[in-house]
Amino acid sequence: MKFLDLLRMSSSNLWKRKVRTILTVLGVVIGVASIVVMVSLGLGLSRSLMAQYESYGSLTQITVNEPWGDSSSEEVKRLDQKLIDEILAMEHVESVYPMLRTQALAKYGSYEGYLQLQGLPKEYFEEINIEVGGGQLPGNDEKLTFFYGCEVLQNFYNPKGNGMGGPPDIDLMKDPIFVIFDMDAYYEAGSTDENGQTKKPPKKYLIETCGVEASPGEDQWSQYGWYTFCDIDQLMAELKKIFKNKVIPGQPSTKTGKPYKEIFYSQLLVNVDSMDNVVALQKSLTDLGYDAYSQAEWVESEQKTMGYIQAVLGGIGAVSLFVAAIGITNTMMMSIYERTKEIGVMKVLGCDLRNIRSLFLMEAGFIGFIGGVIGLILSFILSVVINKVAANANEYMNTSGGISYIPIWLVFLSLVFAVMVGMVAGFFPARRAMRLSPLAAIRNE
Repeated sequence: MKFLDLLRMSSSNLWKRKVRTILTVLGVVIGVASIVVMVSLGLGLSRSLMAQYESYGSLTQITVNEPWGDSSSEEVKRLDQKLIDEILAMEHVESVYPMLRTQALAKYGSYEGYLQLQGLPKEYFEEINIEVGGGQLPGNDEKLTFFYGCEVLQNFYNPKGNGMGGPPDIDLMKDPIFVIFDMDAYYEAGSTDENGQTKKPPKKYLIETCGVEASPGEDQWSQYGWYTFCDIDQLMAELKKIFKNKVIPGQPSTKTGKPYKEIFYSQLLVNVDSMDNVVALQKSLTDLGYDAYSQAEWVESEQKTMGYIQAVLGGIGAVSLFVAAIGITNTMMMSIYERTKEIGVMKVLGCDLRNIRSLFLMEAGFIGFIGGVIGLILSFILSVVINKVAANANEYMNTSGGISYIPIWLVFLSLVFAVMVGMVAGFFPARRAMRLSPLAAIRNE
């Protein structure tokens, strides 16, 4: 018997008993929809968490700091160009970006505010996701310029005022901002030194603005908002001029209190080629004596937890499909009892036993396939409804895929699984039909 003949006979036999077939298919629909929706909830939650973690920083980035200890000691491992070259030579390292952090005081009219300066290479700004609201990113000018985060103005205040009324009306792109790098000298100005001489105020520098960050919107948060960024090479050159023969704030000094000739970095940002290699590389850096940390260990722990949640949710949905499998088995057994004489005639006419088995397996597979397709359609509808309800219930939720996410692989896997469940459920009834005695089947009423 040809495959097309088996296909035609199995489909026509199912529709001869429409009510029973529809009820059996309905069980598969409920089972498939339950599994897909449950798994999609687990995937959606995991996807939402991963998106949230990525907003805090790259998942494949390791932050390297100096080890804890006495920063004035000559034996402390410093973050310098030699270490950068050593890290770049390690396996799975894509890039290393040095960061230099320092503080400064900005002044405009009667207002002043603290700046958290972060000097970084130009290439770093091209990789990270900073939305520019005006101007351009640092590193494109020949001289030192500042790029202000969207929250920097929150640090400005009037020392003679009451501090009320919110941020000042300052246009960081147009208004002249004077910067004082030697903050100690600024606050000590007017006092007398050991020789009775009055200390002079430090020089103020007019630093132009290259750009400002765009505001992320109401109730949104930016991880770059409170910082002021600039090119690291230009910042280092400026600090060397300003603090000539003096210790730069935030930099270590020798045992005699003198500055080092070299400016050491505050942090190193190491980008790894894959999240799977982050933990091993982090351990290698720790073994070298540096303080290295990343989000990888925490994320791996959270992923394991989410995996358990997905397994539990999938198991809950699988119970419904198991019940549907019992229904398929019952339907096929009833079909065999009702078609016993038909089976006997087929055997007497010389029909291959394997064809009889295939006929009943295909009927069971048809039930699984039809139920799987309808179940998937129902799953997509439920997923849309769940995401809309969740979004309306929580106006602060900011995820691209909602809390229910159905990937393509889940669609194909659930459909194949539904067909396999149907065929497995119909296997024993098919074997019983294949083993029926032809003469006994013909005499059966």
